[in-house]
Amino acid sequence: QVQLVESGGGLVQAGGSLSLSCAASGRAFGLYTMTWFRQAPGKEREFVAAISWSGSSTDYADSAKGRFTISRDRANPKNAVYLQMNSLKPEDTAIYYCSARAGGTSRDQSTYKYWGQGTQVTVSS
Repeated sequence: QVQLVESGGGLVQAGGSLSLSCAASGRAFGLYTMTWFRQAPGKEREFVAAISWSGSSTDYADSAKGRFTISRDRANPKNAVYLQMNSLKPEDTAIYYCSARAGGTSRDQSTYKYWGQGTQVTVSS
């Protein structure tokens, strides 16, 4: 059984930081693109950041550029991916989902086969 499990969410004040992690089990995700999406209350799920299997290519939503950093632990593919979030804003409040796909980075969530359950991030003003 393939599982992606997110952790690291929580409540933080505006301007603060959080670091999300995504652990993979059941399959080595070393050759998979790993991506973070998020869904705010009443809104559709949206792309946040992606990293290629090698880590050499990343992609960020405009809202994440300069504040969020996606990375992965190539030494341990099952540790999958991390998202360091700095200078958080109330509009970053959402459930953050980790996902995986074979192939290159993509912002199209329909192309992602594996999903975690999500972790809640709440930013207070």
